[in-house]
Amino acid sequence: MISALAWVRKGVAAERPARYEMTEEEYTRLQTEAAAEINDAKRELKEKSMVDSELLNDPALKDFDLEHYDSSDEDETSEKQDGPHIFSNIKGLSFYNEDEEDPDLDLDEDEEAEEEQIFASDNLLLVAKTEDDISNIEVCVFESESDNLFVHHDFMLPAFPLALEWLDFRVGRKADQPGGGNYVAVGTFEPSIEIWDLDTLDAAYPDLVLGTSDKRVLRKSRNKPHGEFHTDAVMGLSWNKNVRNLLASSSADTTVKLWDLSKGACVQSYSHHKDKVQAVQWHPSEASVMLTGGYDKRVAAFDSRVPDAISSWKVDADVESVMWDVHSPNHFFVATESGTVRYFDIRNANNGKGGAPVFTLTAHDEAVSAMQQHPNIAGVLVTGSADETVKVWDIRDKPSMVLSRNPDVGSVFAAQFCPDEPMLLAVAGSNGESRVWDLATNAQVRSTFGDAAFAAKPVQEKPLVGIQHDEDEDEDAENSHEAVIAELRGSEHPAAAAASGEDSDTSMASEN
Repeated sequence: MISALAWVRKGVAAERPARYEMTEEEYTRLQTEAAAEINDAKRELKEKSMVDSELLNDPALKDFDLEHYDSSDEDETSEKQDGPHIFSNIKGLSFYNEDEEDPDLDLDEDEEAEEEQIFASDNLLLVAKTEDDISNIEVCVFESESDNLFVHHDFMLPAFPLALEWLDFRVGRKADQPGGGNYVAVGTFEPSIEIWDLDTLDAAYPDLVLGTSDKRVLRKSRNKPHGEFHTDAVMGLSWNKNVRNLLASSSADTTVKLWDLSKGACVQSYSHHKDKVQAVQWHPSEASVMLTGGYDKRVAAFDSRVPDAISSWKVDADVESVMWDVHSPNHFFVATESGTVRYFDIRNANNGKGGAPVFTLTAHDEAVSAMQQHPNIAGVLVTGSADETVKVWDIRDKPSMVLSRNPDVGSVFAAQFCPDEPMLLAVAGSNGESRVWDLATNAQVRSTFGDAAFAAKPVQEKPLVGIQHDEDEDEDAENSHEAVIAELRGSEHPAAAAASGEDSDTSMASEN
């Protein structure tokens, strides 16, 4: 399944990404981490053995010799001879500084360099994907002139990904280099945040990790928020484009945290929510103002410098996402699990209590699990849902639905407009497929949002563009968004129902 997407603008990516080279310090760190994991496993095994020993010494079961019921003399001899030596001498592995020095490699360097080249006319599409319990980020190249989408490179993640946020603030190895970078911050079921350099191939480690991965420290803080790091899944991320060294995160530990990327440390923690915090977003122009939403059915807007002065709004269900209106920054959208989208005016709050929504969309039959506003064309709103549909809305004047379609990605978890193309939308969902949809070629969209000349010009609608995969990769398509949310909530959640056909929706908009 695909749980998140993010676009990268044209011209940002390095034309020829560098290959990752592990340093001596990282070899040492790998050994240390491996040793710590082995020690943790031994300790857990010892604790389990103590429990098993009590069971095996039960007089009523002693005659059954349960301790050796599946052992043989041959197995015991083998266990004595073999040990956990996989990571015990990693420095003994052979590695070569240059590919031509490796006798096992016979590469055509020119051909390889050509395949790895990224042109200034290419967009990158970042895809957070999970198959067979293995999670990774696929860095895809989209060639708009030929409508070609392919995986350029990828890197593995430690757990199921929940949030992606692109940023250009340099960290890690390139922190001292001038100019902007090309990075992605990743939130997963782990409590730490990983920041990866997208201009590096075959990376073994992220360039920066925010928070702690020390299991002993996390065990002590289990079920308790901590002021310096998250103690549960990171569900939302937002990079501050006005103060570029700041990253905000929201977590299942009920806190929102503010990170200084130049220091790699948490500088502020907020605890105004009473349940898991699903979403966070910085204001597009007010550098210190942010918006958060959680499973306590509350949305909060506040100045990060004055965290006690919070205005909050109640909604009808758990919050799936929040989003400032970039075309009217005093307003914001809230998508909920009940299938509604609410539009609020931040000025309509009295003594910290938010007022009624300006309008409410009964958008979907299932949770609104994706929501995106067009960054340049006012009035264009896209929603995606567990009901497997993507809908385009005209929210100018009285909101109305323009188009509804099943893009054949299963339950829709992500929808993102391309920053460089007029109406190019990427969508992805539970069946592990991503699609690029050129809305500008759809007649209904053109007649609604185009000027008279644009709308009158006949254009044949383009099919959705996707990445071709082997048939075997589709075996886990039944993984659902509800299963992921159920794990975060700690409860069961019903499976999503099948979507209705195109344009058969009965969505409505109401104004208060």
